[in-house]
Amino acid sequence: MDWVAPKRSLQKPTLRDFLKFFPKNADASRRGYVQISRSSMDQSENKIQFLEKQLAHAQKMAVLGELTSTATHEFNNILTTILNYAQLGLRHKDEATRDKAFDKILGAANRAAKITSTILGAAKNRKNTLEPTDLTKLTEETLFLLDREMSKYRIAVEKEFQPVPEILAEGNQIQQVLLNLLINARQAMPDGGKILIKISQDKKQKTVDLMIRDYGCGISADKLALIFEPYYTTKSGPDASGQGGTGLGLAACQKIIEQHNARIRVESSPGKGTAFTLKFPGNSNPPDAFP
Repeated sequence: MDWVAPKRSLQKPTLRDFLKFFPKNADASRRGYVQISRSSMDQSENKIQFLEKQLAHAQKMAVLGELTSTATHEFNNILTTILNYAQLGLRHKDEATRDKAFDKILGAANRAAKITSTILGAAKNRKNTLEPTDLTKLTEETLFLLDREMSKYRIAVEKEFQPVPEILAEGNQIQQVLLNLLINARQAMPDGGKILIKISQDKKQKTVDLMIRDYGCGISADKLALIFEPYYTTKSGPDASGQGGTGLGLAACQKIIEQHNARIRVESSPGKGTAFTLKFPGNSNPPDAFP
């Protein structure tokens, strides 16, 4: 089944809607109620905006927490490699063994540096700045952060990346979307499997498309229309990594994608897997606004 996430638009009630409940000659009451209603509505709107910002921040921190946990384990592996080869080089005086040890140490150190720079890039607090962004490079960096997790859970990643133009995007936020979708795909295949990632250009619709497909449990038709609702989750509980479902991940993804004037669609069949497709305007077709 194919499902396109609808754009959410809540129409704010007007004062005219409230005034119709009062008699026309009740001017004093009407004016007093109008003042109270306007104040109450403004306070409610401010609270909603505050809570939305808090939820978005909480979701971002959750993603960064997962990255930190992954990076910590990866650094332990890198340090073990460096220590072992340093000891090997100290024990053996011949030039060939020492050269091999130095090469392994240099390779491990370079990997550690790349992890650090990628994590710092993900944690950087950009202030809603749209910039020309290489979607392929951003996807590769995200996969690098999740490399250990995918290997641990026996997930093979297949990539089909076509040459595409840059998109106008806030890279930090798009990476958050990619992390959510990739982790969801991994969790849909607890016994291992394959994730297919495609990047292509739809010249007819003038979009740059990114698809993430898993071959896991899939989502039934009755649940598919609900997966973007806040607090709704199809996950029954934490998996082996301790990651459960808060019901905030996909809701946050949808909001980020809408802010980029892009669309997110999902196709899923129970027992066959799920495919999420992100459709971004090309650089020559920029978003109307970025609040």
